[in-house]
Amino acid sequence: MSQNRPTLSYPLESRTALEPPAEWAELRRGCPVASVRLPSGDEAKLVTRYEDVKQVMADPRFTRRLSADDAARLTDSASGGLFNSEIAKIIPDGGEGHQRWRRLVGKWFTAKRMAALRPRMAEIAERLIDDMVKRGQPADLRAGLGFPLPVYVICDMLGVPAADRDRFSYWSDTLLNLTRYGDAEINAAQAEFFEYMSTHVAAKREQPGDDLLSALIRESVVEGEGLSDMELLVTGMGLLVAGHETTANMIGKMVSMLLADRARWERLLADPSLVRSAVEESLRFDANSGFGLPRYLPEEAEIGGTMMPRGTTVICNMAAANRDESAFDHADQMDLDRSPNPHLAFGAGAHSCLGQSLARTELQVVLEVLLRRLPTLELAVPADELERLDGLIVGGLREVPVRW
Repeated sequence: MSQNRPTLSYPLESRTALEPPAEWAELRRGCPVASVRLPSGDEAKLVTRYEDVKQVMADPRFTRRLSADDAARLTDSASGGLFNSEIAKIIPDGGEGHQRWRRLVGKWFTAKRMAALRPRMAEIAERLIDDMVKRGQPADLRAGLGFPLPVYVICDMLGVPAADRDRFSYWSDTLLNLTRYGDAEINAAQAEFFEYMSTHVAAKREQPGDDLLSALIRESVVEGEGLSDMELLVTGMGLLVAGHETTANMIGKMVSMLLADRARWERLLADPSLVRSAVEESLRFDANSGFGLPRYLPEEAEIGGTMMPRGTTVICNMAAANRDESAFDHADQMDLDRSPNPHLAFGAGAHSCLGQSLARTELQVVLEVLLRRLPTLELAVPADELERLDGLIVGGLREVPVRW
């Protein structure tokens, strides 16, 4: 069937910012491996079924080598975007090199470490809500809470000044560009980001602190198996981007989804023990998660009953897979105590999101504090008037107007 369907423009559009594109259900039913045209004009294959997406993400034949000559470019910018850029080549794609990197960096993102950070996260959330209340209502929850909290946390972890958060946000956006920025702006911003992080890593070498980058530097000196200077630099840039951008957007989307149907918020107020499962369900139910994960196939492989030739670029749409009725009962309903909930929001396999414990903890803390501090919180505009954040590979909302 996928051979007979016309090529779709990707990313797919939806009617409102919180709703999935209508094509998701159609593709899962009749065209699980669909041809799509990317913003660059290149073609790729889109995978939308739960089992197929999970298989691609776990199968080492589907690699992250988007810099290959015959890989599809996501964007037509000369930089190639985040996945196609030279920066993407620095961290090893697989094998022992990738495992070494995950061992060194992953120890900073364990559930145990995140539990220790919980009081600090709650303290930051309390302060940000105080400031938001002082400024008055209506307020933009994304700007007042969703964006700054993850920035403060990741800046603490990396030992960089949170005062530079607006610069980080702009640099991150240019790295995550699809269609928003031109080449000149991207190149200038990335040069600034590269220089900033180079200076920061050099300063940590001279005067190490109690932070992730300092620890990685110490391990490279003492144990001799640490990261190279370039790996340290790119790790710092990558963690700064990933450590705040996706969670900042998810905070706004999660609160919007819960407030879009007042019964959901009231249920959490009545039973705060549901916060953890509500966070997981928000991650699963998110229809605005962004571009998805691209993978490159350096050899022939079959997926979803379709044989794909060498050189194929595959887009895994985890959000579409998370709405698959074959994997989740009543998949199009938000069930706050859904269990089990094996969603794919953080990926699967060897490349599953390193910072998922950090993201989960931040989302839980934000929701706990909001329920306690602002029980009368509500959207200040109808849910279908919320505007989607466009032009980047991450999904989000431009603003989350609220009152209380």
